[in-house]
Amino acid sequence: MYYCCAITDQGVRPHNEDALLIHKTVLTEGVTESRIQAPFLAAVADGVSGEQSGELASASCMEMLKNVVFNSHTDLDACLLEIHQALAQLGAQTNETANMQTTLCAVGVDEFGLLHTINVGDSRLYRYRSGCLTQLSRDQSLVQMLFEEGSITKQEREHHAHRNIIFPVLGNLTSIPIFDIQSHGESVEYGDVLLLCSDGLSDYVSSPEIEDILAMPKALVRRLRLLIDLALENGSTDNITVLALMKQPD
Repeated sequence: MYYCCAITDQGVRPHNEDALLIHKTVLTEGVTESRIQAPFLAAVADGVSGEQSGELASASCMEMLKNVVFNSHTDLDACLLEIHQALAQLGAQTNETANMQTTLCAVGVDEFGLLHTINVGDSRLYRYRSGCLTQLSRDQSLVQMLFEEGSITKQEREHHAHRNIIFPVLGNLTSIPIFDIQSHGESVEYGDVLLLCSDGLSDYVSSPEIEDILAMPKALVRRLRLLIDLALENGSTDNITVLALMKQPD
């Protein structure tokens, strides 16, 4: 059994271009909590292109992912390619939706309890274990590339003027994105918190700050609300979505 909770918040923006999925439930605003059995998928999407098209891209992506029958044999590459192509076709229909795109960061727990991860873009997946936060996803962004080639430092990466420039993501009309899919061969341990979030959180709340809040003796959903409040206090100008899951006894 797994406990999942999530919040998606428009923040200071006039509308929310983020969306999330917990098993078969898609949310584009508000709070959700559930207890679910494996196998399942949980995901965060951050729409790109602004106005209504970003909202459409992220919500459509989550609705399509909801319909994926996930287990240890699922061909996730084929599923993501199908979602990408469907979003690209949708985005090509009108000028208003032209080249709409969305990031995708997801975790799957299969019927054997093994962890699978998906990343396209710069939404993030962290694992909080024994008081320490580890980023499991790799940002598909310009500043991450510059950091890996040694052109900028880790501190410069966090505050770089072009940190929001990302590589092609789902729905891009000119390039097929890179699907970073990992099957970890390990299960979620009791006490772990897997945390998925959009960059409205990760750009404004540091790893030590996330660790401090996750260490608090409060309900997990309350800790997520504190993370969002801190992101806003720290000046977040984006939508903010955060999803967490923990393993519990059956």
